[in-house]
Amino acid sequence: MGWRGARRVAIRGGEPLLGTMSGIFIHSRFRFLPMNASPLAVQDDGPEGVYTRGAGDAREWWRVSLSERANMFRIEHGHGDDALGEVDIDTVVDLDNLEAKLLKWRREGFVSDAGRDDEARAAEAGRRFAAELRHAAAAVRAEREAASAARPAEATARIGTVNMPVARERSPASQALVPCRNDAYLFTARTDDIAMDIVENRRVMLIGHTGSGKTSFIEQVAARTGHGVLRANMNGQTTIGDFVGFWTVKGGETIWVDGVLPVAMRAGYWLIVDELDFAEPSVLAVLTAVLEPNGKLLLKERGNEIVTPHPEFRLFATANAAGAMSAYRHLYQGANLLNEAFLDRWRVYLFDYLPKDEEAEVLRRTLPQLTPALAQTLAAIAADCRAAFAREDLASAFSTRRLIDWAELMLRTGDAERAAGPSIYAKVSAEDAALIRSIIRHHAIFDAAPDAGARASGGR
Repeated sequence: MGWRGARRVAIRGGEPLLGTMSGIFIHSRFRFLPMNASPLAVQDDGPEGVYTRGAGDAREWWRVSLSERANMFRIEHGHGDDALGEVDIDTVVDLDNLEAKLLKWRREGFVSDAGRDDEARAAEAGRRFAAELRHAAAAVRAEREAASAARPAEATARIGTVNMPVARERSPASQALVPCRNDAYLFTARTDDIAMDIVENRRVMLIGHTGSGKTSFIEQVAARTGHGVLRANMNGQTTIGDFVGFWTVKGGETIWVDGVLPVAMRAGYWLIVDELDFAEPSVLAVLTAVLEPNGKLLLKERGNEIVTPHPEFRLFATANAAGAMSAYRHLYQGANLLNEAFLDRWRVYLFDYLPKDEEAEVLRRTLPQLTPALAQTLAAIAADCRAAFAREDLASAFSTRRLIDWAELMLRTGDAERAAGPSIYAKVSAEDAALIRSIIRHHAIFDAAPDAGARASGGR
């Protein structure tokens, strides 16, 4: 029986195994081809062929051919020229075993001639795509710069590499809501796209673990641009009345009290909806309309009054277990699943903890008395604690705020263990405190070892 006969009887989950992808045999359900794409090489010729890696004397090969036995394949292995080299493995396998071997060879760097042709075509297509994308992006930048030049000059604040307009609304009420500026805050390259989205009035959602700096980033941008900020925490007890508004009786008359959403929309404040994945469905339903481009709020309770957003109104959300963070939903009891249709109305950014070097820089900017070595060690301890949290070895996260608090108390007391008491240990369970203590001692011992060795050698 030839390959096509073998293919007809090779069934996995009710579907035949078909074709190759970059020289590797694949199941039909995994064949994803773009429209107008060229057919894959050896698409209907089966997996027969020679798979090689290396060159010259280092060349190694596997050869696949049909066996005389029905539905079986012969595989041979050797080095050097596959036509002349000595065969050191010669065996027969069935289709399932062959599929596993082809995947293993691929991981080890073996590629068929057909696979090399596929890779060459893919590389060329990738180069063309990248060139066209650069051209299109340059055109968009030119249009943006031309539009900016045509607008009247306005005051801006520098956020990373982005110039953001400062608030035009300077009422006492608005200024009272501007967050306090933290001059030690570090804007990194990861925030440039978010800053541009704020300028363009996109709806931005930041997802990440507790204490990763989602809310503080928005507040520090607002502190530099002078925008008032309101926060609504979806703690499971926030009702639709709290969010949108409600009727109440005051002084013998019935009056309407705006919720946080219409207040922010009317006044041009920035609204942060914290822990959106804990919100009630009714709150999400109201937000859906506002999330549309130039979305307006319909207050049915006030006779279908329509609230049009102020030009400076911006809407943000934070979440712990939405989208890419949904794998951690079990760590955040009560978090709801946000569907993709709702998420598609936001620009969603995964906001992870800072890398160790950047967090060490934040520590140094906040506490200049810390030496670089101390800052690096503290950042490494925080990173290890977060890794333990992600592995579920720890039940509590380790925020940058907690790290700075510990460092401040450490500088005051001169004792890392004593400082960790009120800043870390007292806030977590006894089991978590024991593990964090072991992580701290590990770094305190091993990070100090080189200096200790130098002192010892200097004393001899």
